[in-house]
Amino acid sequence: LAGRPYGEIKEQALEWLEWLHLSERLDHYPAQLSGGEMQRAAIVRALINEPSIVLADEPTGNLDSSNGKAVMELLAELNRRFGRTIMIATHSTLADPYATVQIHLRDGRIT
Repeated sequence: LAGRPYGEIKEQALEWLEWLHLSERLDHYPAQLSGGEMQRAAIVRALINEPSIVLADEPTGNLDSSNGKAVMELLAELNRRFGRTIMIATHSTLADPYATVQIHLRDGRIT
């Protein structure tokens, strides 16, 4: 993973898994996870290579409000702490308090 030491990558992954309430599920196979748990694990997999731009399509779509908030807080923290650009496409209002810029579409037009 980009030449980074294994211990560093593991530590980061464990931090994010704990943030997203998955630390108790480390020994489970994907088939043993709920849909929401799989979605949160996929978010950690997408972030572990430290992309400078994150494109998130409905990142909270299958999550309850508590886990959706945890995902949004993690993405906002990545933006604040590491300067990562986070672009979210969503119908949910969960992202609204975290957004620095909002672009709304209605009938295919920017409003």
